[in-house]
Amino acid sequence: MTQPRQFVVEADGGSRGNPGPAGYGAVVIDPATGETLAEAAEYIGVATNNVAEYKGLIAGLRAAEALVPDGSDGGGPRVHVRMDSKLVVEQMSGRWKIKHPDMKPLAAEAARILPASAVTYEWIPREKNKHADRLANEAMDAGKRGKQWEPSSSTAALDTPRSSVAAALPPVSGPPGDAAAGAARARAALNRPAAEAGQALADAPQASVGSPQAASATPQVGWGAAPDLGAPATFVLLRHGETALTPEKRFSGSGGTDPELSAVGRGQAERAAEAFAARGTVQEIVSSPLRRCRETAGAVAARLGLEVRIEEGLRETDFGAWEGLTFGEVKERYAADLDAWLASAKAAPTGGGESFAEVARRVASARDRLVTRYAGRTVLVVTHVTPIKTLVRLALGAPPESLFRMELSAASVSAVAYYADGNASVRLLNDTSHLR
Repeated sequence: MTQPRQFVVEADGGSRGNPGPAGYGAVVIDPATGETLAEAAEYIGVATNNVAEYKGLIAGLRAAEALVPDGSDGGGPRVHVRMDSKLVVEQMSGRWKIKHPDMKPLAAEAARILPASAVTYEWIPREKNKHADRLANEAMDAGKRGKQWEPSSSTAALDTPRSSVAAALPPVSGPPGDAAAGAARARAALNRPAAEAGQALADAPQASVGSPQAASATPQVGWGAAPDLGAPATFVLLRHGETALTPEKRFSGSGGTDPELSAVGRGQAERAAEAFAARGTVQEIVSSPLRRCRETAGAVAARLGLEVRIEEGLRETDFGAWEGLTFGEVKERYAADLDAWLASAKAAPTGGGESFAEVARRVASARDRLVTRYAGRTVLVVTHVTPIKTLVRLALGAPPESLFRMELSAASVSAVAYYADGNASVRLLNDTSHLR
């Protein structure tokens, strides 16, 4: 019996403005040779990133289907999809719910192209999806000129080495368990040194994977850095919604009662969720472990169909004996300690609280973990006043006293981008437009 043909589809989509002028790109690859078999790209007008990514997936699946048009070749193609959109990969794999009204019909369209058993999905970092990314950008560039993308003008394939593309496609025959085990070993081999990869592939029956790319060199810093640093890790910093303590301006840190959101705070969280759903930019959600942040993050996650990861380093300052008190009450009871705290980042609140210097070390460690984990991704970070101000201060290289010179409203949005050369860029501070 003729074996089904196997293809790799790499797809991507982008939007310059999100929503804004958008386009997608998709490429079909022979997993054995790395040869490009088909390309597709299109400017689609104003849309969000997620819509463009789904349209890229649809175009890639249709291009693969067209290579076996009559379905007689072993019953149709088997396709392994590789995308840097975790949202699309997780939703199409059935692990995440599809709640956004714009995504549901696109996901349904993609699912109808080939049988579910014929398509597998894998998330890959953006740097491993350069061909599809280049096609999407070519499509958007063409749209800017009032034209559509043309294959004859594309240079995406020329600029994309294929040495590591050989796919981790599950084999279509063999003893039970070979498909999953072989694919898993092949995927793992892509990320190992050459010697290890060769042995891993030798142990993986029927898996066909090319030589892995060499490890990236340590990036240069400053003016000597390469001009293209890739997509940054972007932290969209959302302060939690109001609690009963917020309007009374009481100290509310990690050493107090861990209050829940008030009715006002829940409304703020819902409006933030609506705004993020409309923008379509958030790919991951991370939250402080405190209840008010988890509730705020949960409201957004429910709208976006994402999971919430907890990061302990994002908790608010422990204000010690000042927890639950107003500034005036602290001044009345602990005047000397308050004066010392205002004068030095190394001074801690009365009763064993945390100094701002201690908080800065904790938050910087959390930042570094998240930047590494989410390189090239847009992450919603739901946290508190001090961690957000600290991240902004560190990004700006500002002194500790700058913490007292920033205003952060409940449920406000700020943003910082972190680049591969170690530099950061503050893009937004205390935006509350979504609450109006």
